Amino acid sequence: MCLAHPTRVVELLEGDRARVELDGVIQEVSVALLDDVREGDYVIVHVGFALSRLDPAEAEATLALFARAATTRPAS
Repeated sequence: MCLAHPTRVVELLEGDRARVELDGVIQEVSVALLDDVREGDYVIVHVGFALSRLDPAEAEATLALFARAATTRPAS
């Protein structure tokens, strides 16, 4: 199972590549599968490929949900 997080495009590179950021971690990915990717876009990345673009409001809501889940303790 894969849990995909929205990542924000911080820099477009040559050759259908981009740098994306999540929680301060920056990685280089391929954006060859998407059209018209721009800096500031949110994308879903899996195994080094940006697979889809997200609406900014949806991306922020998803990131907030993940942040809440990370701080929630299981019931004992």
